[in-house]
Amino acid sequence: MTANLHLWLIPALPLIGAASNGLMGRRSSRRAVSFIALVFCGGAFAWALYVASRFSSLTLPHAETLGPWIRVGGFSADFAFYLDPLSLIMLLVVTGVGFLIHIYSIGYMWEEGGYYRFFSYLNLFMFFMLTLVLADNYLLLFIGWEGVGLASYLLIGFWFTKDSAASAGKKAFIVNRIGDFGFLIGLFLLIKHFGSLNFDRVFPPVAQMKAETAGAGWVTAIGLLLMVGAAGKSAQLPLYVWLPDAMEGPTPVSALIHAATMVTAGVYMVARSHVIYERAPEALTLVAIVGVLTALFAATIGVAQTDIKKVLAYSTISQLGYMFLGCGVAAFSAGIFHLMTHAFFKGLLFLAAGSVIHALGGEQDMRRMGGLRHHIPWTFWTMTVATLAIAGIPPLAGFFSKDEILWRAYQASWIYWLIGVSTAFLTSFYMFRLLFLTFFGEYRGAVAAGPEHGRGHGLHDAPGHGGHGHIHESPTVMLLPLVILAILSLAGGWVGIPGSLGGGNRFDKFLAPVFDTTAIAQNREHAVPGEQVPPESEGPATETGRGTELMFTGVSVAAAALGLLLAWLLYLRNPELPQKIADALGGFYGAVLNKYYVDELYAVLFVKPLVDGSARILWQAMDQGVIDRTINDGADGARHLSDNVRHMQSGNLRSYAGWVAAGAAVVIAYMVWTGLR
Repeated sequence: MTANLHLWLIPALPLIGAASNGLMGRRSSRRAVSFIALVFCGGAFAWALYVASRFSSLTLPHAETLGPWIRVGGFSADFAFYLDPLSLIMLLVVTGVGFLIHIYSIGYMWEEGGYYRFFSYLNLFMFFMLTLVLADNYLLLFIGWEGVGLASYLLIGFWFTKDSAASAGKKAFIVNRIGDFGFLIGLFLLIKHFGSLNFDRVFPPVAQMKAETAGAGWVTAIGLLLMVGAAGKSAQLPLYVWLPDAMEGPTPVSALIHAATMVTAGVYMVARSHVIYERAPEALTLVAIVGVLTALFAATIGVAQTDIKKVLAYSTISQLGYMFLGCGVAAFSAGIFHLMTHAFFKGLLFLAAGSVIHALGGEQDMRRMGGLRHHIPWTFWTMTVATLAIAGIPPLAGFFSKDEILWRAYQASWIYWLIGVSTAFLTSFYMFRLLFLTFFGEYRGAVAAGPEHGRGHGLHDAPGHGGHGHIHESPTVMLLPLVILAILSLAGGWVGIPGSLGGGNRFDKFLAPVFDTTAIAQNREHAVPGEQVPPESEGPATETGRGTELMFTGVSVAAAALGLLLAWLLYLRNPELPQKIADALGGFYGAVLNKYYVDELYAVLFVKPLVDGSARILWQAMDQGVIDRTINDGADGARHLSDNVRHMQSGNLRSYAGWVAAGAAVVIAYMVWTGLR
């Protein structure tokens, strides 16, 4: 019998931290608030490490039920947690990266108002995200899914007195609800056909079905609806518009929610639902198409942005597209591999950007930066590591995960591969553009470029903050997470070195039992991770030949190197040339700079008609025409009635006697009338 690991403790600990700071934080010191937030988040990470240490001795999948939840007719759902290689990886990524971001936030948010509220929200987010990845059924997963949306709304709109932040929080919440509508319909269809939302009762019968190759059936419909939910949460076309605006939140929020955890929830859900997608090839193809188009579309926008956080925001959307592409070509482990490495280098990029913003007293425009590598060297070197990783330069983490996706994309379609390689080139270009504009050349800003002036920690991209007088490096509490993430960005991909490069792709082997559809169809227990089941890429790679795979690896590296070279030529060698090119491109450059006017288009097509319609129907027709008129007319009627009744209380005895006589006459007349009937 498998030992009980008390998996419920992992999400419960951050929930206790959120409740403690939320209820008592206002009356507590900042040190106490920090201690509570770190202890409970760190405790979740420590327990996840303990679970990982016991993992090899478990019978998989390992499930733990806390108790019954819903019993309606034949439908039931329990509070139950589910552990397998996929959920273990997500656990370690969420708790590990989340803990580092909590540490960073202490220095970043120290001087901010609402300090206790910020950490309460962060812990609350961790609770919901951990519930999502540990859920044993789609219903509990959906609770976590909605919960991270709520926590995201609270964190994005943390500076709620700032209109842009409040609007960004509402935008994220509403756009996610659009995706969640499709997700819910998909869950209703699962209940209709299986009477359950439990993974162990849905996946085995689906795995025994034949793939819907002749046309779209109900399995395809479920896959498409789940994809709608994933597109909203993971910012894919056309529901990506909330994520760039979400940069209005504090930078640690961008790192935690919009780089490492929440936005990857859609990728996780698609990978978890791989049995459904493998039986619905049309839905799987849509996942790949949406992913590859999103990757390219967002990368082109990132090329022209000048706000350092907006560049990283569109980069995140593009990298999420890569993950969807991996899942869409049935390379689910490759998609999850990129999810993990992306958490390392993109989390680092956002935190390093926060360190830059901190150093400049709130400046986010890269056109007002430059030459910072001499003043904030720790930030510079860690951000350089992350830039090399996301660009796909070997042997950093991003190279291995991105190369795996591109190779599997080529095996599915050369069009996917071509778009993917083009996106890799653009990614390298705009990331090195960011690095060169920020850290090289002459300083172009207003803050004095001199020695560090005071400790100066605190924020920085919040409204109302000015400069600190001199450019200064961040405190140790902010630099330590940067260094750890830089190490992970460097070496975190070595667990997935493919066979063509002399490795065994241990990451692929570890996840292979999760995606063993044959075992699921037979309702067998998972194989031991790393044994018995060959990795996804091994078969196709052997057939095509190691030489071909190496050739395509070389092409992807060349694309990254070309992007670096072009950025160097334009922003270091000939810094006046980019503006000339922009002027020559005219309207096209303006369209890219303004994000292809998608937000404006959505405002005209959807937002304005809904607002105007609600104003006419709800306010003018319902509020004014029905509610106000009913209340006003009712008030007038009550006033007239009360005025008439008031005259009965005149104080005149003769009047009272008359009313008594009239009343008696009415009563007698009624009695006579009823007696005659």
